[in-house]
This record gives sequence, structure tokens and C-alpha cells, in this order.
Amino acid sequence: MIVQTIQFCVHTGCSVLPGAGAGRYRAAMTAPLLVTEVPGPRSRELHAQRTEAIADGFGTVLPVFVDSASGGEIVDVDGNRFIDLASGIAVTSVGASHPRVVARVSRQVARFTHTCFMVTEFESFVRVGQWLNAHVPGDFDKRTALFSTGAEAVENAVKIARSHTGRPRVLVLDEAYHGRSLLTMAMTAKEHPYKTAFGPFPGEVVRATNANALRSGLDAAAALAEVERVIDAHGAETFAALVVEPIQGEGGFNVPPAGFLRGLAELARRHGIVFVVDEIQTGLGRTGRLFASEHEGIAGDLTLTAKALGAGLPISAVTGRAEIMNAVHVGGLGGTYAGNPLACEAALAVFEILDDPATLRNVAAIERVVLDRLRPVADEIPAVADVRGRGAMLAIEFAEPSSLTPLPGLAAAVSQACHRGGVLTLTTGTHGNVIRLLPPLVAAPELVAAGVDVLVAAIRAATTEAAA
Repeated sequence: MIVQTIQFCVHTGCSVLPGAGAGRYRAAMTAPLLVTEVPGPRSRELHAQRTEAIADGFGTVLPVFVDSASGGEIVDVDGNRFIDLASGIAVTSVGASHPRVVARVSRQVARFTHTCFMVTEFESFVRVGQWLNAHVPGDFDKRTALFSTGAEAVENAVKIARSHTGRPRVLVLDEAYHGRSLLTMAMTAKEHPYKTAFGPFPGEVVRATNANALRSGLDAAAALAEVERVIDAHGAETFAALVVEPIQGEGGFNVPPAGFLRGLAELARRHGIVFVVDEIQTGLGRTGRLFASEHEGIAGDLTLTAKALGAGLPISAVTGRAEIMNAVHVGGLGGTYAGNPLACEAALAVFEILDDPATLRNVAAIERVVLDRLRPVADEIPAVADVRGRGAMLAIEFAEPSSLTPLPGLAAAVSQACHRGGVLTLTTGTHGNVIRLLPPLVAAPELVAAGVDVLVAAIRAATTEAAA
């Protein structure tokens, strides 16, 4: 059975950015192509097996099993071809199975897969550190430490800050997300599903007001005053680190008002607090700059990267001021898989792609085609409370027009309609009422536009149904 997608047909072409070493993954689509219902029979069969083998605690956004993925598309085991507006939650930012990544990792896997850098060293670990030291914002001498996951990077940043300052406390913001380990769950604001039934959590984590213009109604100055009040109430001399996302991810893609992040950096500096910028979701080109903090003209004392860093292989990093990074005693940092050589080679391929100016130009083109389609919807449909974001990190929030009561059911219905139409989208936000778009940075703008057109059609259909 052929399932028709929403007003699109398929042509041969390339669904990834020409240049930047992108190559041509295959004769690629310019729209979804569905040959079965979603999920298809083979995916349903495998999903039944999954329920017998895998713990229920793993959720699934779209229960289809992937056969292959490349550029901005995903092909499932039933032959359905989806437009990917999720990038594995901003991980496959240079596209799934990018030829440069495949080539570097393939060469490395034939040489050696692992030694543990704390046992015997290898060059790619050093090369990754050198690139990050040179490109992470901040005109000062830097050092880098590599780990495996974003949560590890956050936890090690806290360890480093505590070692440097001799202080215990960590300050985070409302609506923040920093990971799923016990410490990073304490730092994460959203209760469900991340924290439910997992406490008690580590202490010494303090939360302050965020400058969320839509929700808190606070401008930068008022929010900064609230943050300083919290610091004073607990004693500035007790805080080791202030950890912030330059654009909040799981919190709802909240873009800070102008001056807020700069003010936080100044607060931290004034009180001797290590300013930690969590660029795990926002970094490495996602917002149209190499790092989202560049939009604000700030530099963290420590900057965290992960997700896109390994193009799908697990690797993360803490990069920062040499005197802070080197405060930890020898042997105090590490991890069995930290900076695994396969992941380091993947990161070096990512850097090659980001070093090509065409990549960030393409991100700007993606931003234009998405906003050109979503902003008119915000004007047309009252339940669309906001369209926001930067580069290829964009979102649309749903709420009651008069009260701003979140509408998570509407967001879920829209996202599910996109899935049935062959477009992979994700929901996010403290209330689950935001659809976030994270297409690969190298995806052809025309392909992203086709995916967003499906999203727009789904919004119109879902809001019409809700109003009926």
C-alpha cells in the first residue's frame, strides 16, 4: 500500500549540503516517501520483540526501526523514508553517516578501537583538545578534558570548579536541563520523566530565576536582580559554579533576553564563581555560530560540548581557562571510555565540516526557510504562543491565547501527525507543549522546508479539530 504524504512527490537530487565534504549520500528525497502505514509491519514486529527484551523505562518518540540514515533522511525497515528534523537530539548535526566521519572512523577501527588514554596515549585525543582550545570562545590560555557523555562533562565541570574554588555549591536556573545522572538530575529542573522516583539527589544545588520572557515576564535586569538575591541569600562565597545554557534545550528552547547572559557572567566574575556555559545542545554550529555564546558576546570560564561533537559516537568535553582546568590533581579526571579513539576521529571529521564556511551559511538558510513558514502560522493561529530559536535550533510553543496555559496535548497531536506524514519531530519544554526542530546542519534547505510544510499542515489540522 502506498500512503500519500501531504501534497509532495519525490524527485532525485541531494538532500544534503553540497560541499563541506558532504558528497552525495544517495539519490535523495525532497519530501517524505511512505510505502506502508507508520509504523509498518516489520517495525511493529520488532517493537513487540523489544517489549520482551528491553526495560520499559526507555521511552520511544516514534516506534519505527531504522534500517539506514544519511544526511537529513531516515529509512526504516519497511522502506519508509522520513525527513529528519531531530538529528538524534542534535547529535547527528553533520548528518547521519557523513562520509568524512565514516572514512575517519573506518580507518581508526582497523588500527585500534581502544587503549584508554589514562593507560597509553594517542594523537587524536590531543588534536581534539587543540581544536577546541582554539575555537571555544575566550581570549585566554585553555585546556581541554575529554569524556563520554554530556552528563559526564557537566559533572566534571562541577568537580573542576570545586577543586579550583574550594567551594561546594552549584547555581543553576529554572527550566534548566543538564543530564540524567544523580548530580545532573539535581541540576535539571523538569521533574517528570527525568527525576520521578529517583531521589534523594545530591545537595548543594541551588536554583535561581530564569529570564523567560514568555513565562516569567521578567526582563534581563529584573531576572539578574533575582539571581543576585539568591546568591546573596546563600552566601556568594559558597558557590563554586554557575552553570547556564545559552539557549535552554529541554526547558523549551528558551532564548535569553539581550544582556541576561552577559549579566550572569559579570555576576559570577564579581563573586569569584566559575561561569560554566553548557553548550552540549547549542554548540558546534547548531545556532548559526560555532557556539551559541558568541551571539551574546560572552565566554565561559568553562565551556561544555557533547552531542554533535562525535556525530553519533559518544564523546564530550570540558574546555576552559588553563588555571581552572589544571586545578585538579593528577588522576582526578578520566574515565574508561573518555575520549575513545573512534569518537575522537569522528570529532576531527566534524571539525573539518565546521571549518568549511558553507556549513554555517547553510544553517542561516535553514533558519530562513523555517521562520518564513512558522511565523505566519503564529499570526494566523491563536494557540501558537511563540516561535523562537536561532539557526537550526528552532521551536514553536502551544498555549491558550488568553492565559498562556500550556497545551501539551496539542503539541503531541501535531507531532504525531508529522510522524504519520513522514517527518520526525520532537516535543520539549517544561510542560511538554513545545515542538523543537533540530535538522542536520548540512540538510538541504529545500528538504527542511518540505518537512516544515508537513508540520504547518499538521498544526492547521490539529487546531481546526480542537476547535470543532
